[in-house]
Amino acid sequence: MKDSVYRAPKGTRDLVWPDSERRRSFINLFAEIAGSSGYAEIVLPMFEHREVFQRLGDGTDVVRKEMYDFEDKGGRNIALRPEQTASIVRSYVENRPSLPWKVWYAGPNFRYERAQKGRFRQFDQVGLEALGPEDPYLDIEVIAIAWRFYEALGLRKVNLQLNSIGTSQDRVRYIEALSRYLENQKEFLSKESQDTFAVNPLRVLDSKRDEDVQVISEAPSILDHLSDGAQSHFNEVQEGLEKLAIPYIVKPTLVRGLDYYVKTTFEFTSESIDAAQDAIGGGGRYDGLAAEMGAPETPGVGFALGLDRTLMACDAEKSFTEPEHMLEIFVVDTTGGANALVITDELRQEGFKVDRSFDDRSMKAQMKAADKSGAKIAVIVGDDEVSNGVVTIRDLRGKGGQEEITSELMFCSKIKEFVLFVFVF
Repeated sequence: MKDSVYRAPKGTRDLVWPDSERRRSFINLFAEIAGSSGYAEIVLPMFEHREVFQRLGDGTDVVRKEMYDFEDKGGRNIALRPEQTASIVRSYVENRPSLPWKVWYAGPNFRYERAQKGRFRQFDQVGLEALGPEDPYLDIEVIAIAWRFYEALGLRKVNLQLNSIGTSQDRVRYIEALSRYLENQKEFLSKESQDTFAVNPLRVLDSKRDEDVQVISEAPSILDHLSDGAQSHFNEVQEGLEKLAIPYIVKPTLVRGLDYYVKTTFEFTSESIDAAQDAIGGGGRYDGLAAEMGAPETPGVGFALGLDRTLMACDAEKSFTEPEHMLEIFVVDTTGGANALVITDELRQEGFKVDRSFDDRSMKAQMKAADKSGAKIAVIVGDDEVSNGVVTIRDLRGKGGQEEITSELMFCSKIKEFVLFVFVF
């Protein structure tokens, strides 16, 4: 059945409260943690020249199958961003900021893939990138920031998987050995992995299909093909994580889904969500990507964390729960609305989250709206209040009763006292 044009396209959805507020809180928390480590926000274009993302690797599914690309009205080949690391490196090449350059980001990416629970065609990620140093301690810092963020979310069932895929020369040697092995095991691979093998043998290691698991488990290990420099780098990363008491599992088959990685690669998985799709974030080092875009060779390392799948893990662990309702005060006015106009504005200027009714509704209807709004306090102005020069403030949650405020000069401070009493007790 053809999709209605008046529904969100397949693989997308609307985020309304409380999901929208939870997303904002998630990003705000990440911004706080990244900012405390010296990372500044970068906001990137939603689309780039297609060539930027071809640097991800023509043999990757992201480039071959999943990119939303098109020719614009000027005849340029454009792609919606499927990830943001390549865009950040493009920005570095274009703007040449001083090094080290440490940035964080948040926002949507786009991939044409099979829509399923926790996986959308428009999906949000938060992440950060650090360009300049080749220092393994920077790899450790980046991993540690992600780990501390998960801890701040209240997640306790996250595992860190760690690997090194060596230098680009190491990888060439390894792919030769892997190809020889897979050629002899080809008949035992799934049809999908046989097709992948023909394009990019390394990507076969990503397969989670049952028929591929045994073949992959007996494949040559990349760790046996590391150069001395890459091995030393990997050893220092492991030692640093141990010093920070961050647990990890070395997984030699972890290659990630993009071709720009060298040396350190890592992935975070959650024990609390579906085992077949348990990845919630990951990243690694990409020392050659800037040079591919025309800049001097500039090392880089970073990660991206999937917002939707991370929140699935939070739901499973009952952490980072729904935010409280956005409203604190609801103004009820049965005198025509002008009093509510003034009172609402005054309270908002004092920093309160305030709403009101419109269309001159009855007292009963407005009180019903006040209760439904989630606000804890109602400020009531009726004919009696106007005659007596007062307003009534009422606890909507049944804790603090109600009282009248008579002094116009003390109006906001009195309401503040009442609000604090209700919120505390």
